[in-house]
Amino acid sequence: MSGFLTLGIETSCDDTALALLEGERDVVCDVISSQIADHSKFGGVVPELASRKHQEALLPLLRSLLSQTGVKPCDIGLIAVTAGPGLMGSLLVGVMAAKALSQGWETPLIGVNHLEGHLYANVLANPGLIPPFLCLIASGGHTELVLMRGRGEYILLGSTRDDAAGEAYDKAAKLLGLGYPGGPAIESAASGGDPSAFDFPVAMRGSGAVEFSFSGIKTSLRTTVQKLNGPDGTGHVPIADICASFQRAVTESLLVKILLAVRTTGVKKVAISGGVAANAALREALTEAGHKRKFDVYLPPKKYCTDNAIMIAAAGKASFDRGIRSGLSLTPDPSWSIWRRTEFMYDTPKYQAATIRL
Repeated sequence: MSGFLTLGIETSCDDTALALLEGERDVVCDVISSQIADHSKFGGVVPELASRKHQEALLPLLRSLLSQTGVKPCDIGLIAVTAGPGLMGSLLVGVMAAKALSQGWETPLIGVNHLEGHLYANVLANPGLIPPFLCLIASGGHTELVLMRGRGEYILLGSTRDDAAGEAYDKAAKLLGLGYPGGPAIESAASGGDPSAFDFPVAMRGSGAVEFSFSGIKTSLRTTVQKLNGPDGTGHVPIADICASFQRAVTESLLVKILLAVRTTGVKKVAISGGVAANAALREALTEAGHKRKFDVYLPPKKYCTDNAIMIAAAGKASFDRGIRSGLSLTPDPSWSIWRRTEFMYDTPKYQAATIRL
């Protein structure tokens, strides 16, 4: 290997991940330690448990990464680590390890915004994806629609008013007894179900603002299940139809706002990222909409949708090339935002009650 090597470290939530990236997009190796089995019994991530598991996994993963590749510390030109947003305890493990390695190896360090990493998962996977482009980030507690106008220049067009799409999937799966994580569980259970069997609400469909809301669909799901169960809890709940209908409503909620953003900004390139971006129904619906409405759709490989260190290395290298550096004073920020607020106005008559027909 003769190119510039970046070590990426990701510990924002419940996956410990490391990766080596050569140049801007050549993945040398990536390793990951998942905590799903540890948290599934609780129906969600337990923050203190997550941070302890990161401490146990990180250094063995690093030794494995270096052993597999034959890379020596002196070969690494940059250490990129997730510094936020995320769980504070989990972020601390990654950041402190990165700072120690930076000091010991005398290697430059850069803190990366986790959501910027998700944006770069698309840039990494699609060489033809050049800004400006729109990107839906639906990951964990985040549902945001962002305009990447240039490298390091991000405009937040809109976000959720309450729960995120991923949270809605997790809570729905828990209510239905399908386990954790909820997204894959709902998608699997929806197979063969009728997506029109239940009329779950598509919140804010008629709003002219790029905003999302998923609290109402959760309430509707709970009420529907209670009615089907009956007062004695012995009624029949058609899980496949429930899940298919729930998935359809969430997909429509996301898609109508993507289409609104395409229309209001005039940007004809659309990407999606985050765990919900792995959902086959969303990927199919967005691809179909792109063909119908003449805009380009960029989908990252499913392995780049979930949290990974490859995207952190890619985002870190891009920031490093722009002259950005972090010192040993780097501190994690669980609520770190890099977005500029929208400069587009949605309250004009042209966009009021802008119902999008799918």
